[in-house]
Amino acid sequence: MAAIKEMSATVRANGGKGAARAERRAGRVPGVIYGDKKSPVLISIDYKTLHQRIYAGHFLSTVFELDVDGQKHRVIPRDYQLDPVKDFPVHVDFLRLGEGAVISVDIPIHVLGADLSPGVKLGGSVNLVAHSITLLCPADNIPASVDIDISSLAMGYSIHLADVALPAGVRAATKENPTLLSIVAPSGGAEAEPAAAAPAAAPAAKK
Repeated sequence: MAAIKEMSATVRANGGKGAARAERRAGRVPGVIYGDKKSPVLISIDYKTLHQRIYAGHFLSTVFELDVDGQKHRVIPRDYQLDPVKDFPVHVDFLRLGEGAVISVDIPIHVLGADLSPGVKLGGSVNLVAHSITLLCPADNIPASVDIDISSLAMGYSIHLADVALPAGVRAATKENPTLLSIVAPSGGAEAEPAAAAPAAAPAAKK
């Protein structure tokens, strides 16, 4: 489970484009906290702090304890906007998390054991179809990643969503069973190995 991070913000009195531009000129990024059947709170966050958080990675799957002028809010970022030219943050939205909240989060996929894969050893390559999985997670149990072990995966075989073991209390947000990755033959190389050479069991994600 990813650790809860801390961040500070201040209440901003006014909304609208003019007020937002004033915040940016002051070195702050306007934002809003919403959800949990409570009124939205207009906030602003120090630009450098928010920039570092976003570009550190996993920003949209990290739970924060946001201190807003001394009042604590448990939140998760739901969206942020970047300047289309300079790529710096210009707005951020936070979802307030109530007790027992279950939320939809995109969790990155990490591939393990590629150097041991029979298909890779024969010259195949890992075709990562999806870089993340959308999961429904308790706010207190958001995995940092989904690790998929392909150390026994042969040439021409795939891992699907149903093959992945998820942490307790976490489930996929879709009923479909998409392909997540496969081992593909090199261009002009051998075809996939016969079914008899397939792994005895589909690899499962490590918790």
